Amino acid sequence: MKDFLLYLFAWWHRATPGTLLWTRRFGELVGEDESGNRYYRTRNGEIDPTLGFERRWVLYNGYAEASTIPPGWYGWMHHRVDTPPTEQTYAPREWQKPHRRNFTGTPLAYRPKGSNAAGRARPQVTGDYKAWTPGE
Repeated sequence: MKDFLLYLFAWWHRATPGTLLWTRRFGELVGEDESGNRYYRTRNGEIDPTLGFERRWVLYNGYAEASTIPPGWYGWMHHRVDTPPTEQTYAPREWQKPHRRNFTGTPLAYRPKGSNAAGRARPQVTGDYKAWTPGE
């Protein structure tokens, strides 16, 4: 029952019935990324009269988190390029790292040395700095 209610009302959990109906009726599958996200546009690249350009959207695989969209698909989704990554032959350069989603707010988030969230004591300060204490 919980999964059914999440399916009906929780847009961040996965696509809602209205989104799936809209996609089935007006959408055309363009491609899928390595995370399983599926990318759509209006059928035959038709121009949406309310927007003035082609409508593009993504159905996330699992939790709806925008940082799971890789850079190539991000450019296509935001109309920076007209050709989707599935129609391009792109070889990343050796210095480019693979896409990673944003881990902020999770246990995998970056915590620099000395950060309170890192769970370690702050390193001693060198030089002539004297910390302020109340009453001084």
